[in-house]
Amino acid sequence: MKIALLGYGKMGKELEQVAQQHNHRVIIRADVENISSLKDSELKSADVALEFSTPASAFENILRCINAGVPVVCGTTGWTERIEEIKSVCREKNGAVFYAPNFSIGVNIFFEINSRLAELMRNRTEYEPEIYEVHHIHKKDKPSGTAIALAETIIASGGKKTQWKLRDNKNVSTEKEIMVTSVRENEVPGIHTVKYFSQDDEIEITHGAKGRRAFASGAIMAAEWLQGKKGFYGMKDMM
Repeated sequence: MKIALLGYGKMGKELEQVAQQHNHRVIIRADVENISSLKDSELKSADVALEFSTPASAFENILRCINAGVPVVCGTTGWTERIEEIKSVCREKNGAVFYAPNFSIGVNIFFEINSRLAELMRNRTEYEPEIYEVHHIHKKDKPSGTAIALAETIIASGGKKTQWKLRDNKNVSTEKEIMVTSVRENEVPGIHTVKYFSQDDEIEITHGAKGRRAFASGAIMAAEWLQGKKGFYGMKDMM
């Protein structure tokens, strides 16, 4: 595949390394400094775009790829309040978009465990769920897209929780809220914990990333899987 990297920070460089190991070729490296000079004719020469930029840039980058007829794999979080717009444009233009808040295969197995645990806990009102996430200091969105996905799965299970709230020093949770604690620390690639606690005990599941490679490998796998497809997809479709 010929790949356009939209976002060329640490994750973009990791994606390039993994892509080369899979015998793919990066033909475009676009970041905030040069993306405005990227021509549509150049973008159209790519077989797929990997969008790992910033929350402020992701929506426009994805939109541009759809309009150019280039399949796009997006791992940027913090923009998804506009995801329904992207889905609509994707249908209208017969585009191909693959979005995931986390491309790690391990994290997506973790999502399934979280879903099953939420089902088991649905009627266990004596337990309170909380979510904790730790990431490197360069991560711009808070909480992480992965933490939000974990919280939304618990909410969707149909228990007493109907919304999530980011914890700060001032707020406390209500009976219907899941508290999400976010920490930005050093160069931590990502740690996510779901905890249920009662007066008598605690249940905890955790996923800890060792580096960016797991995310990059999953994104390249998604790019390969997306070839020849049309529509809006996520990790559950591929897995």
